Amino acid sequence: MTHHVLITGGSGFIGQALCPRLLAAGFDVSVLTRDARRAARALPPGLRLLESLDALADQPAVATVVNLAGEPLAGRRWNAARKAAFYRSRVDFTAGLVDYFSRAGAPATVVSGSAIGYYGPHGDEQLAEDGAAVDSFSRRLCAAWEQEALGFEALGSRVTRLRIGVVLDRGGGALAALLPAFRLGLGGPIASGRQLMSWIHRDDLVSLILDAIDREALAGAINATAPGAVTNREFATALGRALHRPARITTPGWAMRLLFGEMADELLISGQRVYPARALAAGFQFRYPDLASALGAIFAP
Repeated sequence: MTHHVLITGGSGFIGQALCPRLLAAGFDVSVLTRDARRAARALPPGLRLLESLDALADQPAVATVVNLAGEPLAGRRWNAARKAAFYRSRVDFTAGLVDYFSRAGAPATVVSGSAIGYYGPHGDEQLAEDGAAVDSFSRRLCAAWEQEALGFEALGSRVTRLRIGVVLDRGGGALAALLPAFRLGLGGPIASGRQLMSWIHRDDLVSLILDAIDREALAGAINATAPGAVTNREFATALGRALHRPARITTPGWAMRLLFGEMADELLISGQRVYPARALAAGFQFRYPDLASALGAIFAP
């Protein structure tokens, strides 16, 4: 019997890499999207594009849900309206998924997105999945998001909560925002540059999602970050080196706060050294465990 996977947020930066890997592995893939025409331009042929959960009624039973939906956090200042949208697109949306599958029949497996913002701002200490959390907006958002995903456990599903770091690859994510300045030689560290960046190559993240679908050991909270976290200054230096450009222009913290307010403090000026303890203990092998190998692959000719 074909294994039917439903992906939410499937036309986003992660989903665009995940969908072809699932199809190549022989999965039957459906993507829940608000705009099927737009999604069709971003995704490969051979999968279903559904604009409502009700459309699943005529399809094979869903064995796995991969929940990647969520309004992007970066890019613009946070205000009350944007914060409400973050909650709706993550917390309320996940609650709606649980409600639907409580009536339609629970999937065997759920891989639900979360983020390293779960831990809040930290210094240099290493954070495994049991690491202490510091109160912040990101912490409250991720905790509420994960709590709703745990509703699937009450239905009998095995739930993996992926706490995803900064995702690196061509074509989107953090690099899409950084590359224009760095290619002009105008890049460099932000504020002190000492804040930790916990990142993951998109290929490794997709492989971890595939492992989480298949392997019971990858249940519960899983840090989806490479083991080699770096400081912001180290990241800027490595990115400049990969592009053969200088990366010495520091952006002051006050300027980032002026532009982005609270978002700057939580996403740009503070950081976390997040360590994928449970993934490594389960035997997951990172193809790109360090930043040099990741950027080398991304910018290879």
